[in-house]
Amino acid sequence: MTNKARNILIFLGLTTAIVGGAGWYFLSGDTAELDIAAVSGPSPVITAPRKETFPTINVADIKVWAEGEAPTAAQGLSVVRFAEGLDHPRSMLVLPNGDVLVAETNSPPRENKGIEGFIMRMLMNKAGAGVPSANRISLLRDADGDGRAESKTVLLDGLNSPYGMQLVGDTLYVANTDAVMAYPYTAGQVKVTGAGRKIVDLPASKPNNHWTRNLLANEDGSKLYVAIGSATNVAEKGLEVERGRARIIEIDLATGRKRDFAVGLRNPVGLAWEPNSDALWTVVNERDMLGSDLVPDYLTRVEVGLHFGWPWNYWGGYEDFRVEPRRQDLREYTRRPDYALGSHVAPLGLTFASNAALGGSFTNGAFVALHGSWNRKPASGYKVVFVPFGSDGQPAVTRNAEGRVTGGLPVDVLSGFLGEDGSARGRPTDVTIDSRGALLVTDDVAGIIWRVSNPAMRPRPVETASR
Repeated sequence: MTNKARNILIFLGLTTAIVGGAGWYFLSGDTAELDIAAVSGPSPVITAPRKETFPTINVADIKVWAEGEAPTAAQGLSVVRFAEGLDHPRSMLVLPNGDVLVAETNSPPRENKGIEGFIMRMLMNKAGAGVPSANRISLLRDADGDGRAESKTVLLDGLNSPYGMQLVGDTLYVANTDAVMAYPYTAGQVKVTGAGRKIVDLPASKPNNHWTRNLLANEDGSKLYVAIGSATNVAEKGLEVERGRARIIEIDLATGRKRDFAVGLRNPVGLAWEPNSDALWTVVNERDMLGSDLVPDYLTRVEVGLHFGWPWNYWGGYEDFRVEPRRQDLREYTRRPDYALGSHVAPLGLTFASNAALGGSFTNGAFVALHGSWNRKPASGYKVVFVPFGSDGQPAVTRNAEGRVTGGLPVDVLSGFLGEDGSARGRPTDVTIDSRGALLVTDDVAGIIWRVSNPAMRPRPVETASR
C-alpha cells in the first residue's frame, strides 16, 4: 500500500469514527483486556504492546451539565458550583486572602498540515478543546464566604496560552507556553497594571502538542520548577524537535539560571510538594498507540538528575521499539515511576491534602484530576481521585499474603463526568485546596469550577482577609 493510499484510508476511517462514531475503523480499534484497576497502583500489569497502525479513537461527545446538574461527590462530601460561565478554565492558584486565580486558556494555534492536522482539529473539536484560547487570568472572589464566587475580574490578559501561576512575595509569576513572566502584585489587587518582565524562554515550537507549562515555587521562594511536555507522542518528528522538552526544569530566581531537574517525562503537568517529605511530585501523561492497556499514566516523586525513559523506555525499562535511534544504554538508568493511575486517564491536576478539611480518609494523600482518555476503549479517567499516602511520604499500599494489592488504589472523590450514554458532561482539569479547606476542581469544557466540601466539618479560617 502506498503512503498516499494509507493516508486516505486513515482519513476516511478516522473521519467516520470521529463524526459518526460507528465506522469500520472505530469498531476495529484496540479494546482493553484489563480492568483499569489492574493498571493502577505501584505494580501495574505491563502487557505486551499492541502497536496501533491506525490509532484507537474513542473521544466522548460533549453534553455539558444542565442547570442544577452536578458530578457525584464521595460519601459524606457535597459539591456546588463555585464559579461558572468561564472560558475553558484550567489551572488555579489560591491567594493568601482567599481570592482564586484561574487561567482561562487553551492550546495555541496548532500545526494543521495535511490529514494529520485535519484529524487533530476534529479530535480537539469533538473533545470540546477546539476553542481559541482566552489567554487571560481571572480573579474570583467569594467575599461572603458562602462557597460561591460573587465576582470575577480580569487580572491579566493578552497572554500566550498561560498555565502555571505562583505568587512569591509581591511578584506573580506566570508560565505562558513560551516563557515564564513576572508581574508586580499587591495583596487584594484585582487588576495587574505593571508591565511584565521575562524570566526565561520556554520551548514552544510547532508541533506544540503538549503546550501546558505548570509552575511551582520552593518553600523560600528562591526557585521555580516548570513542567514542560514533549512536542509529539514518541519523538516521531525527530529528536531535534524535542530539544529542551519532556522534563521539569529548575530556575534560580536570583541568577536567572535554569537547569534540568528531571528528564524523560513525556508530559508532566501537575506539580506539588508532598508535606511529610517535602519532596516534589508530579503527574505524567504517558505515550499513546501501544494499545488500550499501555502505557499507565502515573504519579511519581521526582529528584534532581532522574531520567524516566521517554521516548526510548517506559515504566522503568520497557523499550519502545518505535523510537529510532535506540538507546539501550539508558534502560538500566531509567527511573521507574512510583504509582500508576491507569492507562490513558490523562492526569493533569495534582494537590496534596495537607490543607484540606474534608475529613475521613481524605487527610493524607494526593488529589488528582483525570481529564479523560481518547486512545482507549472503554474510556478511562473523567474523574477526580484520591491516592492515600503514609507518614513516610509514599503511597500507602497494602498487600495480602500472595503479594496482591488489596488497598491503596485510587479512590473516587468526584465522578459522574462520563454519562451512561458515553458522553462527557465535563472534564476535570485542575485541583487545589481553597482558603477554607474545600477542594476546587476546574471543569474546562463545561466552564465551571466545582467546590467539594464536608458539611460536617468546620471550615478552616482564612489566614488574611485583605480585600
